[in-house]
Amino acid sequence: MNDSADVFKLGDGRQWQGGAKHMIYSTATVPVNPQGEVPLTRKQIWEGLVLKARDARLFLPPGLCTKCDVVVEGGDYIIREATILDDDVREIIQFESERKVTFFQAGGPREGAIVNELFEDADGALQLRFYCYLGLRDKEPGGPEEQKEQVQFDSQDKGYRAALLSTIARTRMLVSEGRI
Repeated sequence: MNDSADVFKLGDGRQWQGGAKHMIYSTATVPVNPQGEVPLTRKQIWEGLVLKARDARLFLPPGLCTKCDVVVEGGDYIIREATILDDDVREIIQFESERKVTFFQAGGPREGAIVNELFEDADGALQLRFYCYLGLRDKEPGGPEEQKEQVQFDSQDKGYRAALLSTIARTRMLVSEGRI
């Protein structure tokens, strides 16, 4: 570590050099209603996002999430315990109605926040954006473990873009079945 103003002493004696280069940052945005698909309303995709927060197994690619239990219910939040990517996690999930779902990593290998956000682009088309700022507990900031996670999160076929597409497809299916 260098002696720049961006170096911080952590409570456990480790040093952390600030800046996005030492955190996992990933983002992906996909259209909710691509050409040729039956359109979903904001309300419908929102209901899908809430269902996904309550039980991710129904929405993520097969095998990505193997357990998902809501253990606390609140007015605009839930706490869930899940097994995602073979890691046991505890998340506090906050809902901002028909706009944003934030997954705060309260327990497990990651710390930070994962966000699913609905918005309209400049042309008024509904978009679903994922972004996260994460670190790995008990791992060197910017080290090989974080670099591996970064590659996985950014992967086109296994990362969060794939999870967004899977969520939209599953929501569209639930709407067609009359379940949303």
